[in-house]
Amino acid sequence: MDIRVLRPSDIPHVQLANITNLPENYFCKYYLYHAMSWPQLSYVAVDVSRPTPPHSPPKIVGYVLAKMEEEPLDGVQHGHITSLSVMRTHRRLGLAEKLMRQSQLAMLETFSAHYVSLHVRVSNVAALRLYRDTLGFTNEKTEKAYYADGEDAFSMRMELSGLKDKDGGEGDGDEEMGGMEGERTLGVDEGEGVGSEGAEKERERKRRVKVGRGLGVGDLVERNEAGA
Repeated sequence: MDIRVLRPSDIPHVQLANITNLPENYFCKYYLYHAMSWPQLSYVAVDVSRPTPPHSPPKIVGYVLAKMEEEPLDGVQHGHITSLSVMRTHRRLGLAEKLMRQSQLAMLETFSAHYVSLHVRVSNVAALRLYRDTLGFTNEKTEKAYYADGEDAFSMRMELSGLKDKDGGEGDGDEEMGGMEGERTLGVDEGEGVGSEGAEKERERKRRVKVGRGLGVGDLVERNEAGA
């Protein structure tokens, strides 16, 4: 299994994984916006266990879509997980944890982020186990009717201090899905990802991104990126 940075050419395959697994869906322009604005933060898991014909697309079986908050309300530099999903055929292999940790480390090393935030449905028990019990996220508050269908969301965060030292000792064993890190995620339904664009007020705030405008891609943000 190869975990690497998201490329623009991966976007149609990432979108397919998103539509297959999650109720919060986005237009291709929204993925492209992330990839061009914060190219260091989003990753894909590619199944390379079987040879593929020349010029065939990669078999993307999971992804994490992430960004930096350009205008944080608390004034603290931090990252945000927009979406995370793993295909059902490749769950319980620790891929969701590996994708998350890679993105978090990039937030720390590239942008000196202090913490990472995300939103998750209150009913998503499997994802909550991954975020809280495995990755160490804590619940800050409950946001009422956050999602388009009216469900509440937990607003969670994880401090990134000390993350580099911790991950520095994992080594190649983690990449081969052995050892403690892989075992702790067994039984977790990793395909149930986060959805961070549910509330209209949140969408309005997140459209104001200086980096994207500076790169000339601000107009790529879809006003109804999380619509039905």
